[in-house]
Amino acid sequence: MTEERNTEQELNSQTEEETVEEVFAENEASENTEEMPAQDPMEQKVAELEGKLEEADNRYLRLQADFDNFRRRSRIELEASAKYRAQSIISDLLPAIDNFERALKMDVDNEQAKSLKQGVEMVYRSLLDALKNEGVEVIEAVGKEFDPHLHQAVMQSEDENFGPNIVVEEFQKGYMLKDRIIRPAMVKVNQ
Repeated sequence: MTEERNTEQELNSQTEEETVEEVFAENEASENTEEMPAQDPMEQKVAELEGKLEEADNRYLRLQADFDNFRRRSRIELEASAKYRAQSIISDLLPAIDNFERALKMDVDNEQAKSLKQGVEMVYRSLLDALKNEGVEVIEAVGKEFDPHLHQAVMQSEDENFGPNIVVEEFQKGYMLKDRIIRPAMVKVNQ
């Protein structure tokens, strides 16, 4: 019997301890909820709308920056297009100019051939003037130092009259349109 009493007392003390622990746990939980005030649904809605507004503002600023960049790129492309508008026609005319130069190098004997050569020379000069008005310049080559951006070396020679890496002879003229190379000069370079 004493054993039964001891067992009952132990059970009672355990249930009392568990009850006390439950009460403390409930008190702590209620204290935690008191520390964090419950948000009003209106406050939640305001916070949500403020977040959406901030997101929309950021999106608007990004779109505005993208549009400004697009406008700047378009302006630059338009300026480049206007600056180099004649590039393709000039490239197409260069072989004709080369042919005029070859024709003008020919020696003529009779009067008819001389007058024909004068006519060819006048057409050649008017073509060069038209190209010059568009901003085309002939690339100087003979006697200049070889520049791979301006010259295309097709031969090398050993000439004591010229220094090393100097252009000795020009086989085909090179041309520039403003600051862009249309065709590099085809040259022979001294070693």
